Amino acid sequence: MGQGLSCVARQENALFSAVQVGDLETIEALLKREANVLNHKTAHGRHSALHIAAANGQIEILLMLLEKSSNPDVLNRLKQTPLMLAAMHGKISCVKRLIEAGANILTFDSLHGRTCLHFAAYYGHPDCLEAILSAARSSPIAVSWGFARFVNVRDARGATPLHLAARRRRPECIHTLLDHGALVCASTGEYGCPGSTPLHLAARGGSLDCIRQLLAWGADRLQRDASGRIPYVVALKHRHGACAALLNPSSLEPLIWPAPLKLISELNEEAKSLLEQALMEVNKEREKNILKGTAHSLPSPSHSESGLDDNISEASDTEVCCICFEQMCTIEVQDCGHLMCAQCTLVLCCHNKPNSATACITPPLCPFCRSTIARLVVAEIKDHDGTDCDIGNVSSSKPRKPSKSRHFSEGSSSFKSLLTVGSFRKMGDRGGAVRIAAETEWMVDKL
Repeated sequence: MGQGLSCVARQENALFSAVQVGDLETIEALLKREANVLNHKTAHGRHSALHIAAANGQIEILLMLLEKSSNPDVLNRLKQTPLMLAAMHGKISCVKRLIEAGANILTFDSLHGRTCLHFAAYYGHPDCLEAILSAARSSPIAVSWGFARFVNVRDARGATPLHLAARRRRPECIHTLLDHGALVCASTGEYGCPGSTPLHLAARGGSLDCIRQLLAWGADRLQRDASGRIPYVVALKHRHGACAALLNPSSLEPLIWPAPLKLISELNEEAKSLLEQALMEVNKEREKNILKGTAHSLPSPSHSESGLDDNISEASDTEVCCICFEQMCTIEVQDCGHLMCAQCTLVLCCHNKPNSATACITPPLCPFCRSTIARLVVAEIKDHDGTDCDIGNVSSSKPRKPSKSRHFSEGSSSFKSLLTVGSFRKMGDRGGAVRIAAETEWMVDKL
């Protein structure tokens, strides 16, 4: 009897070792000896072969196990599924295959009461977050639970995936979650200090990139946790001076992602990317002013600082934005076809902190023709030869002299009509980011 048990143990160890390294031949040989070997689990963690394949990214083994009718939601000792382990280790191909096989994205483990979405956010895998969130939109969960509720699902201690991403210094995951509707000002239960928002947790972790992301999406610097602390105080306590400078309530407010843009149907993804880059550049300039004269240097944002300057600041002679006369026109307004630079588009749509009572409920209007903006897309720019030019490849060894846009000149009635357009608002503290130049033209203050 004891010899029989020893033989089974050796077969199990051989199976799990083969799965871990992707030895398909050994697995097939073991299956010929005992077809039931795939149902065995490890002695300590009660991991199945599917758990081990998912955690190690062994996609061929995982596909073979799924074809042999392995349960995609088999549980280990902590009630974790293979999908959770794949998300934990960032094995995106395994995540996608398990979801295709019908794995439940709403299973909670027994250790912290977390889902696969929590694990992807905690361990910093934005591609896995995207795959899970895409699946949630088209799954019965979106109907029964609601997609917004799933994005903000809480673990046993009241933490959403956004809280975990902020605490673990995961700016890319923060961006992904916010882009899918995560609540930027949600408070925790028992996680961290009770009542902490993602901004409190980012302040505790000391990540400038996380703080930038959260502030740009409207996080409230004055919101208090259960102990009455604002994020600024948390950053000071943990000696994150540069973070504290940005979170100081007396410092200049950052511009936030414009809520009216959410009302514009079919916002082009490329246009959205340009606008987000412009927003980052605007806030980066504000950060420099905030940290000027302090003992804190400003680390570079995680995104490239040079890309936006090279691509946008040097405009072609025929496509200079005639609102600021500085940037190249990169955004086209549809259906009227008028062009603006990304920064002026932000100015048109940005406003101070959203207020449910006063927030804009209609899309902004084109400043040139006053028609409703139905869509924003990346503009197609033509070079001097009349051929299309990709705005991502515009470069020049020296600045070019701005000229008038083809849409109107300074003396035209269209240009003069801008003086009465009320869509541009003063924003931020201490004078705002945008001012109207007296009697002559719109000027965008250093954004």
